[in-house]
Amino acid sequence: MSDPVRPLPQPGILDIAPYLPGKAGAPGSKAIKLSANESPLGASPKAIEAFAAAAQQLEIYPEGSSRLLREALGEVHGLDPALIVCGNGSDDLLHLLAQTYLGEGDEAVMNRYGFSVYPIITQAAGARIVMVDETDFTADVDALLASVTPRTKVVWLANPNNPTGTYLPDAEVRRLHAWLSPDILLVIDNAYAEYVTADDFTVGSDLVREADNVVMVRTFSKMGLAAARIGWMFGPAHVVDAIHRIRGPFNVNLPAQMAGAAAARDTEFTERLKSFNAQWRDWLTAELDGNHMRVIPSQANFILVQFPDAEHAALAFTTLLERGLVVREVGASYGIHDALRISIGSEQAMRGVAGILQALVKVG
Repeated sequence: MSDPVRPLPQPGILDIAPYLPGKAGAPGSKAIKLSANESPLGASPKAIEAFAAAAQQLEIYPEGSSRLLREALGEVHGLDPALIVCGNGSDDLLHLLAQTYLGEGDEAVMNRYGFSVYPIITQAAGARIVMVDETDFTADVDALLASVTPRTKVVWLANPNNPTGTYLPDAEVRRLHAWLSPDILLVIDNAYAEYVTADDFTVGSDLVREADNVVMVRTFSKMGLAAARIGWMFGPAHVVDAIHRIRGPFNVNLPAQMAGAAAARDTEFTERLKSFNAQWRDWLTAELDGNHMRVIPSQANFILVQFPDAEHAALAFTTLLERGLVVREVGASYGIHDALRISIGSEQAMRGVAGILQALVKVG
């Protein structure tokens, strides 16, 4: 029987592996979700209040450029609001960057265990993704540079990286940029910047100011506003102009704009979130590292735990799930079959994870 005549996707679309989110629930009504790197302290009370206030204006289109949100971000981070673009989550902006700067015959370079959205948006733009091996789960600047060719148009760099939690210090990011041709766009994805405690880390804003081929992408999703879907980008004027030409005219809804502006200005809440995360990230790392488990040093709001093999990782995932603790498998989406990613949650959740895994691996 011949194939039916029907609309067909563009070549290559059906070759793209879809994004695989972590499980959102577990058996029972009291499951604790530790699979999506969400805020362990909820959202800023000021952001919640602003979001609720927006309910009185639901009949009105939002301001198209997210002006109030851009002004709040500029005020808090010392940036020119005119060089900020807001989006429906940082994924929205990453898609727009790929659509704008990649096409047939182009290549985009990324490290092996970088954010799994990068291959999707690269292939969707018709370009070829170049996966570069890492050194101990950390992006290798020399290997990335060695993979650059005349076809390279974009380098994707998550810093800190998801799902490993590793990072590149400022000196290494600058070394990477220094050896890139000026017509290659370096995209620094700082989704977890609010949680970093390392002294030698910096966000990419200074480099954006100094160069003409660097953009910095950030998100509110990890700091309590995942449901609102708010991302933002700081970049050179020519990149901002290009992105504005193709982004949706009202791509950030009004409640999100108002909540985002309030959250940005609530620096006290952000610092409390950072402090809480650092305390329990370091505690969980110390509890699990050793005893046949290895924790990859993390600067994000999660840790990546390696087990003796894939079978132990699968058993750990199932056992935690049965106890109502939902963590992230990273085999299918990232190819790290002997590990689990565990978001930092409440003290109760962290103590529960530690106790279960310590007992399980000792027995196993």
